[in-house]
Amino acid sequence: MVLLHVLFEHAAGYALFVVKEVEEIGMLLPQVEDCVLNIGKFNGMVSLAAFFPFKSAQAALDNINAISEGVLHADLKLFLETNLPVGGKKKAMLGVGDAKIGGALQEELGLSIQTGGVVAEILRGVRLHFHSLVKGLTAQAASKAQLGLGHSYSRAKVKFNVNRSDNMIIQSIALLDQLDKDINTFSMRVREWYGYHFPELIKIVTDNSTYCKMAQLIGNRKELSEESLESMEEVVMDSAKAQSILEASRSSMGMDISPIDLINIERFSNRVVSLAAYRLELQEYLHSKMGQVAPNLAALIGDVVGARLISHAGSLTNLAKYPASTVQILGAEKALFRALKTRGNTPKYGLIFHSTFIGRAAAKNKGRISRYLANKCTIASRIDAFSDVPTCVFGDKLRDQVEERLSFYETGEAPRKNLDVMKEAVIQAGEVAAEMKIKLEKKEKKRRKREKKLAALSTGDGEEGDSKVDSETEATGENGEVKKKKKKRAAEAVQMEEEAPAAENGDTPAKKKKKRKSEAMEVEPVVAEEAPETPQTEKKKKRKKKDTE
Repeated sequence: MVLLHVLFEHAAGYALFVVKEVEEIGMLLPQVEDCVLNIGKFNGMVSLAAFFPFKSAQAALDNINAISEGVLHADLKLFLETNLPVGGKKKAMLGVGDAKIGGALQEELGLSIQTGGVVAEILRGVRLHFHSLVKGLTAQAASKAQLGLGHSYSRAKVKFNVNRSDNMIIQSIALLDQLDKDINTFSMRVREWYGYHFPELIKIVTDNSTYCKMAQLIGNRKELSEESLESMEEVVMDSAKAQSILEASRSSMGMDISPIDLINIERFSNRVVSLAAYRLELQEYLHSKMGQVAPNLAALIGDVVGARLISHAGSLTNLAKYPASTVQILGAEKALFRALKTRGNTPKYGLIFHSTFIGRAAAKNKGRISRYLANKCTIASRIDAFSDVPTCVFGDKLRDQVEERLSFYETGEAPRKNLDVMKEAVIQAGEVAAEMKIKLEKKEKKRRKREKKLAALSTGDGEEGDSKVDSETEATGENGEVKKKKKKRAAEAVQMEEEAPAAENGDTPAKKKKKRKSEAMEVEPVVAEEAPETPQTEKKKKRKKKDTE
């Protein structure tokens, strides 16, 4: 006879239930479903065999991470080995909700596992009535545990290196493309709007952002004079062009414009200019981000094309998993499926067409160089995705290889072997990694020194405050070491007082000790009462006082 046990993973811990009776044939009947929903009837179907509460939130997170990855955690293994019956007439069968963890349990412990069917229905009832089935667990405590574990699990899943987050690259390249479209649209609107007043400017100034700057600078063309010639030269960067703008303004065919219309045109052109400036800043940000996240891919194919590949793949890890044949036609999916449908020629390249290599290759070599470039892009993306220290050494070497392949197609000069190039790259990468490690160690040392200094300053301030409360003599002390020295000196002074009479009687001579002003003040009256001092000792004391002061 087989006895079915069901394992339930909760945020509070692991629970093992024994299934007493269950209706397998009429499982989906409404009457049977009502039994699961009713706690009284459900208690007759299952009973709690064992419960293992998690010791801490970190332990719960470790266990849930292991379960989600299909790995058997040590806590779960111990729990099942302790509570599942191994021998006897009744063989134990374990029901689990996830097939991945079921496979791990079957492999590790040799258990017979059941998933789906009856198990899924029982787990539904257990999930619904869990707080009632486990003694000492309230519904509020169970929901709090679930909420806390859910938050920590989500945080652990999305936790990444801040400097190497490819999500920022995906958003940046999407925003860059959107800005290009918007700037073009707005610039055309400015051209059309300001063209009513000064139509000749459209043919003279072709660049969109420069046209907007000129529209902002000129304003009313009738007010344009030779005084503004220098400022126009600064914008268009050409004296002849600035002169032609001035001449065209004098003989323009445009209509007159009212001041309110001119103000609106100037404001709109100012917005377009600011958008163009922001686009340049965003491109710089993308360049720096690609240098941190995918330096080899950026060195090989460029920042913009590399970012588009990462964006199209969804992440750098996904791009690294793609074969070179997929990377080659990434971005040309429509053309590929159209060619497969019509049995035509498949596309030779997708997004990598925008790289400079394919444009420089001859028409007959475009397919060959795109295949070679896709291969190198795949290698670069894998190095970037799985390397610990981000360096652009491999990207530079791969770029040199593509250059050599291009020259081979043109001149027939044989390129270097890939093995030799990669050996050189590995040596260089090791040197760069060692340099970076030394720099990081130096930074860490500096940080530790700074922390020590701050800690010493803070402790010194605290001890100074304590010394003010204790006595006036210890008020001058800045830290604990000064206090100890003062106490030691005070003890030595007392010892000298005791030894002074012995020295008079001809016994062992008194030891010479250094004393501070405050200690001498305390000791002097006592010494004066016991024995009169010689003038020589008084001179010595005065010298010591001067030294201490």
